[in-house]
Amino acid sequence: MFFSFISTDLFEYLGSNSIFHWENTPALIIAIAFFVAWIVFWLPVAFILTKLLHWTPNEPLQPQQKIALVTSLYLLAPLILFLTNLLIDESFANYGWVANFSILYSLFLGFFWGVASLAFIFGCQLYLGLCKLKLSNLKSVSSTLFSVLLIALLVGGVEELVFRGFLFTQLEEVYSVWIAAIISSLIFALLHLVWEQKETTPQLPGLFLMGIVLVLARFADAGSLGIAWGLHAGWVWCIASIDTLGLIDYTGKSSEWITGKNQKPLAGVAGVLCMGITAVALYLVMSKFSIV
Repeated sequence: MFFSFISTDLFEYLGSNSIFHWENTPALIIAIAFFVAWIVFWLPVAFILTKLLHWTPNEPLQPQQKIALVTSLYLLAPLILFLTNLLIDESFANYGWVANFSILYSLFLGFFWGVASLAFIFGCQLYLGLCKLKLSNLKSVSSTLFSVLLIALLVGGVEELVFRGFLFTQLEEVYSVWIAAIISSLIFALLHLVWEQKETTPQLPGLFLMGIVLVLARFADAGSLGIAWGLHAGWVWCIASIDTLGLIDYTGKSSEWITGKNQKPLAGVAGVLCMGITAVALYLVMSKFSIV
C-alpha cells in the first residue's frame, strides 16, 4: 500500500507538473525521483561494467569489481543532483556544499578527527590484547594508502552530499530536524545492503548511528558538510587501509561483538564506542559555540 501510494503520487506529479517547474513539488516526491533517476541512469553503465569485469549477479563481488561499480555509481550522483537542482531551483550550497576554502579546512579537521578516533579505538584494543599488528604486508603501503584515500574522499564526499546534504535538507522541509535525521540515517544504513548483505546486516545499527553522528557534524560546522565529509572519509580510509593491507589480526580473546562481527568495527561495541565519542565531541563543540 505504501509503495503503491508513493508510485501513484510520483507519476501524478510527473504528469501534471511541467518538467521545468518542480519548485512546488513535495520534498518526498523530489527525494524519491532523485534516487529513481540515479539508479535508472546508472544501470546502463553498470551493465557495461559487468560485461567488462566478467561478473554476473549470482557471483560474489570481488573487491576490484565492487570498486569499479561503486565508483561509477558515485561519479554519476553529482550530475543527477545538478539536474535535480535545475528542476527545483536549488543549489549545492543549500545542502552545505560550498566552494570555498572553509570547507577544505573543515574537511581536513574532520579527516584528522576521524582518523584519530579510530586510532584511539584500535589503540585500546591493542593495549588490551584484543588484536595485534601485522607488519608483514607493508611492501606497497604508500601506493595503497594513496589510492584508498582517493576512494575514501569520493565515497565520503558523495554520500555526505546525497544523505546529509540533499536528502536531509529535503526531509527537513517536511519533518522536524530529528525525524529528518532519523529517516535519512535509516535510509543511509539500509542502502548499504545493496552491495553486501551477510556482512552488512550486523553493521546496520552502527551505520545508523554513524548517520546520526554525521548529521551532528553538519550542525557543528554551521550547516557545511566539510567536517562530516572529513569524518566519513577518515573512517573509510582507516578501515579500508587496514583491510587492504591486512594490518590487524584479532586474537580471539574477546567476543566478536566487542571488536566487531566479521572483523567489521561498526558491527561491534568498538565501532559504536567510536561513534559515541565522536558524537560527544561534536556536541561539546556545538555547545561551546552556542549551536545547541
